[in-house]
Amino acid sequence: MEPTSPLGFGHFIAQSDAVGKTLLGILVIMSALSWALIVRKGLVAWLRGRRSAAFLELFWNARSLDAVQHEIATHGAREPFSHLTAHALHAQQHHAKHGAAKLSEAGSATDFITRTIKKVLDEETTRLESGLTTLATIGATAPFVGLFGTVWGVYHALVAIGMSGAGTLDKVAGPVGEALIMTGIGLAVAIPAVMAYNAITRSNRVLAARLDAFAYELHSFLTMGEAPGAAAPVMPNVRPLKPAVANA
Repeated sequence: MEPTSPLGFGHFIAQSDAVGKTLLGILVIMSALSWALIVRKGLVAWLRGRRSAAFLELFWNARSLDAVQHEIATHGAREPFSHLTAHALHAQQHHAKHGAAKLSEAGSATDFITRTIKKVLDEETTRLESGLTTLATIGATAPFVGLFGTVWGVYHALVAIGMSGAGTLDKVAGPVGEALIMTGIGLAVAIPAVMAYNAITRSNRVLAARLDAFAYELHSFLTMGEAPGAAAPVMPNVRPLKPAVANA
């Protein structure tokens, strides 16, 4: 009795042609790129959360904006909140010293500070969204790459079976089942990418909302010298609002 080759992933790769191996290579590259982005974005978010929480605690406990500026000058702006504060303080001092010397500085000091804050918010949003397009693309296309590999494998398996003339169930089910491995690999690549994309997008959305709230309060400090609603009486039995905090 002639021994049969054991079926499995190794046998499937050995029997694959150049197209099948190329598709598998593409899925491997997608997986490596996806996990590299997930790990990098996760570490960056963790460090950003710790640094933002430390800066906001310092900001709201500082006696003046000069103390905040001194802290930024000493340790640098290493997260979105301190970055926004540094640029807003610089804009206020620059306009007070030089006035509207350029078209980009036209208008009052309030207008110049507002434009600076909006520009920094746009930059931070762009930085937060970097890499998300790649994750979304991998999550959307990896299943189809795997499906293409399965279709290609089934096609070649059926052609080989037809040429051999052996159409029994054991001769058909094995090669066709092996071809389904590519679909499973495609799903294994896509699922973590989609889950990470959704989690990172939600985290970025929460951080952007808190950064917007902090920007409004910072703008009020720089233009009016006080936080919004600082002089308003607190109604009884109403929970007071807390300052904006970083996303942990």
